[in-house]
Amino acid sequence: MGQIIRIIQEIDLEGTTNGCITVGIIAEPYGIESQSVASIGVALQGSANEPDWKVHIPKENIDAVISALQEAKKNL
Repeated sequence: MGQIIRIIQEIDLEGTTNGCITVGIIAEPYGIESQSVASIGVALQGSANEPDWKVHIPKENIDAVISALQEAKKNL
């Protein structure tokens, strides 16, 4: 499986002592020659390398996810 090839940003996770959100890029996440994806990991204890939750977002879906997150923010 793929590895994070570049961490874009680590963000402190609000409401936790040591939690973080990590945004990065993973090459070949599903095996040889699979497309790279953006990865968002959430770690409650600050371990960016072993997140409690993670999501992989293909490049083609990033704009739609950003739009949905902006809409969610408006409704919080």
